[in-house]
Amino acid sequence: MEFLAINEITKIEQGRAIVQPISFRQEKLERIGIAGETGSGKSTLLKMIAGLVQPDGGEVFFNEEKVLGPLEQLLPGHPKIGYLSQHFELRNNYRVEELLAMSNRLSDEDAAIVYAICQIDHLMKRKNDEISGGEKQRIALAKVLITAPALLFLDEPFSNLDRVHKQIIQSVIDDICTQLKITCILVSHDATDLLYWADRLLIMKDGKIIQDGSPKQLYFHPANEYVAALLGEYNLVDTALHPAFEQLFGEGVRGKKAMVRPEQFSINKDDAGLTGIVKRVLFFGSYYIIEVLSDGLIIKVRTAAFQFYTGDKVFIQLSA
Repeated sequence: MEFLAINEITKIEQGRAIVQPISFRQEKLERIGIAGETGSGKSTLLKMIAGLVQPDGGEVFFNEEKVLGPLEQLLPGHPKIGYLSQHFELRNNYRVEELLAMSNRLSDEDAAIVYAICQIDHLMKRKNDEISGGEKQRIALAKVLITAPALLFLDEPFSNLDRVHKQIIQSVIDDICTQLKITCILVSHDATDLLYWADRLLIMKDGKIIQDGSPKQLYFHPANEYVAALLGEYNLVDTALHPAFEQLFGEGVRGKKAMVRPEQFSINKDDAGLTGIVKRVLFFGSYYIIEVLSDGLIIKVRTAAFQFYTGDKVFIQLSA
């Protein structure tokens, strides 16, 4: 039985295709991350799959039953698909325990497990005006989970969070997948937030999926510069303009462009590799980025050790 099947769904607004025909499948417990720049159609796609926005074409099947849109049923949404919007709201003037009691479909024991995983069990007696934004988000997430969804959609869950609360929600989402055994799709404009978590990444641009694969595959073999930039820093080397790099890359890239991550280069002072001059040394805590001028091109090299200074003559190679 197919867990989730999306077949050629589209969305048109004011004569423009917000989501162009998109199809993909999701297996049970498979973690899918969807990333793309703002306006690429990520949230609209997620809402159509959840039955909250009516597709203009195509169909969605969950456990081989069609997911109906809001024009096909009285109450929008699917009872077994939970959706947490980035614009979630909680009712005012209620204690947390009262808010959750309104939605709970679980036993007290199972609900307590959800509250512990969401790290909100110590907030039950507080009111809305006594909790932080990050705490409100985790309460809203628990409110979705206690409706007993089999599939959970998280729309930009890391937006507007400070570093501490972002790390907490990342841990919570991981526990939801591993401990509660709930299948998730997570949308983010920052693809680097999905690298560690997702089994599979879908990259969107202009309403289309332009690359679909494992995080490692997309990180080291991006389809184009758009995908490469979404997933982190990279070097773009045009060997037609900088032929000296052919000795590093080999004959196969002669006259072509190569996208290389900073950690895919190594740097040394031992006369091994392509010569260059250090132009800048940038400190990022656990690593350094060394900017090297070689054959008229600035190359960024990532290294863990501080042993290079501006002006040093160095040599760069492709790391093993």
